[in-house]
Amino acid sequence: MALSSNNEYGALTEGVYYILLSLLTPMHGYGIMQNVKLLSHQRVELGAGTLYGALSTLVERGWIELLAGGEDSRKKEYQITELGKSIVRSEMTRLDELLTNGRKLLGGEA
Repeated sequence: MALSSNNEYGALTEGVYYILLSLLTPMHGYGIMQNVKLLSHQRVELGAGTLYGALSTLVERGWIELLAGGEDSRKKEYQITELGKSIVRSEMTRLDELLTNGRKLLGGEA
């Protein structure tokens, strides 16, 4: 789960971005994997190891949280936190800037 430094946390990978978007609705791991595929039109496919490593890191950072009762359950459910929503908004602003600058330099081509 690579992050660089454009703001305090840097640019998000596509996988992390889609995980965070998926968790605007509480969801368990398999549901997240399916939703990421759906949102990305099958372009981003997360393996179980990648997903669960990312979820662990995102919980540690406070971007997502495990729902109450989730630790004892076979299917742990996660949801995005307010900090996570702020990170997504920041990434959307960064992506908008990239698109705007690209369109300016390409003469408005889509």
